[in-house]
Amino acid sequence: MSITPAPAQAPDETPDETPDGAQQNTPAKAHDRDKLTALGGLAALSLDAMASVAYGPESIVLVLAAAGSYGLGFTLPVTAAIALLLAVLTASYRQVIAAFPDGGGSYAVAKTHLGRRTALTAAASLVIDYILNVAVSVTAGVAALTSAFPALYPDRVWLCLGVLVLVTGVNLRGIAESARWFMVPTAVFVLSIMAIIVVGLFRSAPASTAAAAGHASALAANAGSVGALLLLKAFASGCSALTGVEAVANAVPSFRAPRVRRAQHTELALGAVLGVMLIGLAVLIGRFHLQPVEGVTVLAQLADASLGHGFGFYLVQFATVILLALAANTSFGGLPVLMRLLARDNHLPHVFALRADHQVHRHGVLFLALVSAGLLVASGGDVNSLVPLFSIGVFVGFTICQVGMVRHWSRERGAGWRGRAALNGFGAVLTGVATVVVTGTKFTEGAWGIVVALPLLVLLFELVHRAYGRIGARLELGKVPGPVVRQRSLVVVPVTMISRLTREALSTAVSLGDEVLAVTVVPTEPDAEDRQSLEALRRDWELWQPGVPLVEVTDAHRRLGRPLVGFVNGLAGQAHGHGGEDGYQGFDGYDRITVLIAEVEPVHFWQRALQNQRGVLIDRALRRGTDAVVCRLRLRM
Repeated sequence: MSITPAPAQAPDETPDETPDGAQQNTPAKAHDRDKLTALGGLAALSLDAMASVAYGPESIVLVLAAAGSYGLGFTLPVTAAIALLLAVLTASYRQVIAAFPDGGGSYAVAKTHLGRRTALTAAASLVIDYILNVAVSVTAGVAALTSAFPALYPDRVWLCLGVLVLVTGVNLRGIAESARWFMVPTAVFVLSIMAIIVVGLFRSAPASTAAAAGHASALAANAGSVGALLLLKAFASGCSALTGVEAVANAVPSFRAPRVRRAQHTELALGAVLGVMLIGLAVLIGRFHLQPVEGVTVLAQLADASLGHGFGFYLVQFATVILLALAANTSFGGLPVLMRLLARDNHLPHVFALRADHQVHRHGVLFLALVSAGLLVASGGDVNSLVPLFSIGVFVGFTICQVGMVRHWSRERGAGWRGRAALNGFGAVLTGVATVVVTGTKFTEGAWGIVVALPLLVLLFELVHRAYGRIGARLELGKVPGPVVRQRSLVVVPVTMISRLTREALSTAVSLGDEVLAVTVVPTEPDAEDRQSLEALRRDWELWQPGVPLVEVTDAHRRLGRPLVGFVNGLAGQAHGHGGEDGYQGFDGYDRITVLIAEVEPVHFWQRALQNQRGVLIDRALRRGTDAVVCRLRLRM
């Protein structure tokens, strides 16, 4: 049996979860087992970046194809520029990890060096990017699957939701658990891409062109010049391959000790592997003179040209499908940690700061899953409607983070700070240009939604922060409270019959208050059944003699909550010297009125359907209509 106060529980405490930073009862080794190793972090947090290899190079080729075969010759220089930006970002985020070991990435950097509003903009951009990453990854993976098996196309939305449920379920088991699940698919994909690159470099001609045979070329005819704007568009489109680079810095608390060093090793490994794959694929595109064709991805053509149209080709396609579907795991590793930081700073509800078993930020995981499911349903499982929005949010965060790190170095002024600041400044220019170009070129394709969503999300953060500010002022948080004084309390117990539950309720009430009243509601014009029940209750009460007076409150409309609200408000008015209704005299001088609602707590979940929910109705009415403290007393069967 337990008593649960109904008006408000502490925002950061629940029976089965603990607020971040609270002392855990589990042993340190068990706690550390739920954290990531460097290799586990690479598997759990790099899937977004790794999977972008499947569409990053293709995005470059599709833009350059507008300038014909001459334009395709710039694939390697554009990719090299992206690889340079990747190196800058990798170096920068290694420094972010060391400077901000509590995670948060660009949000933490901006909060410290650029102000709260800029930090909230960075956080909003990351939230949008993480959500879109889940939707894009799942739809892209399912699209690859339905391309191989066209009969599944009508069920693509259900397939998307099924994959989302699978990834969500794995992450609810813990991020370390999810890393174990995703380590093998990640390794298979990376090794497959490396095999394409290594084998392809030893070939002087394509081993096979069967994949592209019979498909129309997307190469523009009669084009032979490449302008700066086209190169910028190709660079901006190819930068979609860099989404996910920031995930490690956002999820530093998820690593085992020493977490900073492990996270830095993971970031370095991610940058190195991704850079090698991007440059290697770009070299092969030029080596085999590949052209974009309708219905076949560039990666599929590369696998065909390098490994032949056999087992290796299908293995690459299968690995790509799996990794694209599971790339959403990066968001599940990074967004809940970011939401924890926002909740800790009072910009999101405190429930997002809670951690359940296996160190899971359960509410952040479930929020991400629900919003992503809404996007999947709204888009109809169509990846093309989501991709234009994908990279904008993360590049806003990239730019803010780079600018913030320039401020960081200028304030720290340690050894070599000028070089580091110059590196971050160069990265800020590159990512800033990419942000402007991507937003401008994709504005009519859906980027306007991001432009609208970003300020709305920042406004939401501000409203939550103001609400917590008002609550904190009312609770006098941060101030030394006055002395503890004894308050006289009157406890009201609603009853309908005499039972063990009634006895437990009155026993608890006399322990809590200075005086106790039992209250029952009776109709003004009772019928025969009502009179019989009322007479039985009066008779049994006299025989029982609990030492608590029974007060009858009448109501002409046979309601339950409203008459109790009127009765309690009458007592409250009299207690504060405003007089009371007739029949309620003699209860002045009480500082607090408490209503104790006794209920049966069923052993099994299904038994809740057998309850009459009378306690819920009374609780809701009293909380809305009175200032009384409402307590729920649950007696376990």
